Amino acid sequence: MRSRMKRVLALGLAGVMVGALAACGSADNKADQASSAPAGSTNGVESTVGGAGAPVTLKFSWWGNQNRHDYTQKILDKYTELHPNVTFEAMPSGWDGYFDKLSTQAASGSMPDIVQMDYLYITTYAKNNSLADMQPYIDNGAIDVSGISEAVLNTGKIDGKLAGVVGATGSLAVGYNPEVFKEAGLEEPNQSGDWTWDDFVDTAKKVKETTGKLGVTTTGVVDDTNLFNYWVRQHGEQLFSDDKRSLGYKEDQIFVDYLNLWKDLMDAGAAANPDEYAQIQTLGQEAGPVVTGDAAMINENNNYASKLSSRNSNLKITTPPVNSINPKAMWNKPGYFLCISDTSKVKDEAAAFISWFLNSEEANDIMMAERGVPSPANVREFLINSGKMDQKQNEMFEYADTVLDFSSEAPAPDPIGIAEVGESFKNCAYKAFYGQISTEEAAANFRKEADEILARNN
Repeated sequence: MRSRMKRVLALGLAGVMVGALAACGSADNKADQASSAPAGSTNGVESTVGGAGAPVTLKFSWWGNQNRHDYTQKILDKYTELHPNVTFEAMPSGWDGYFDKLSTQAASGSMPDIVQMDYLYITTYAKNNSLADMQPYIDNGAIDVSGISEAVLNTGKIDGKLAGVVGATGSLAVGYNPEVFKEAGLEEPNQSGDWTWDDFVDTAKKVKETTGKLGVTTTGVVDDTNLFNYWVRQHGEQLFSDDKRSLGYKEDQIFVDYLNLWKDLMDAGAAANPDEYAQIQTLGQEAGPVVTGDAAMINENNNYASKLSSRNSNLKITTPPVNSINPKAMWNKPGYFLCISDTSKVKDEAAAFISWFLNSEEANDIMMAERGVPSPANVREFLINSGKMDQKQNEMFEYADTVLDFSSEAPAPDPIGIAEVGESFKNCAYKAFYGQISTEEAAANFRKEADEILARNN
């Protein structure tokens, strides 16, 4: 246990972990009071239990599945119990459409006070001044980041402004249903680094041939650029140039090969095609085909099996396929930030809540690392020693250990215009998947469109 805990703690020191909580705002006397008020077993974070204060309503938006919505509401209720003057307007959502709505709110000046933010988009929202700077709250101690390594903390720094504090960490993973592997007569994938993309393709096709079920649901393949970023890094390149004004990889063949892999699986019926995938999305994560045993694998994150354990306790995760060009293409990134909107009128109160959410045992005892491996060392130690983590949660922590062997420095946050780049990425890929254009044409079109978008925005 001790050796595993040291390695998990090392993740924070190495700056390679996911998930995040951020806060931003001006520093004043209220923030000072919030940092020195009383709170129970909060690992140094005190709160005004039953304390006086003007009534405050905090608007809080986040994405996730129903389980996340349910336990987050319990956390909000607990905070209100400790701070009777603070109530919340919860604004939960699924991932799909979350940032479309957020961009509309940002444009109209009506962003929620506290916003869950993704690494893909934090640069865009920080540079358009939608997010407040949290550094003053850290400087005066209102937001406690003492348990977070500097390297992890700096992942939320954009152009000198600290727009987000990483509260938990994670990485890419392949989620799978071992019962489907057993039904197909296949051995489960291991995490020894010898599982290649050829093995992945063969596995997906074998599942289809022997069971008639999907080998892989294709979730995440072109919905965003995370998995493709991993693919590019595996080829010794980077997705974006250093100046963020163009794509960073030089040969279109890298994207062609990526598209061909998935199109081949779709054409074989081993992976969900765009129409099937659209239907899968309507089911929600809890009723997805891997959970229900109607598919073998899904491209996901390291908390996949843990967050869905209440629906299927047999689910597992493994590392994505590797290649020999760059066997350390993996990275652990901030999976989410909690940020304070620049338009918020209650920044001080939002900062106090974020510090409690980040560090307190009360909040983390409810959350139980569902958002990823916590970035504060004291919280990780608390959870490891609590004896309350179930098998899937322990496996997630162990996976964080394993990923170190396949990881290198995390890429910088995505550039301004990533939403447009992502839309072009998906549109070009879908045209190839539907057979409307060749994969070569899709790769060339994406480069042209992405370079134009990046040059215009950066």
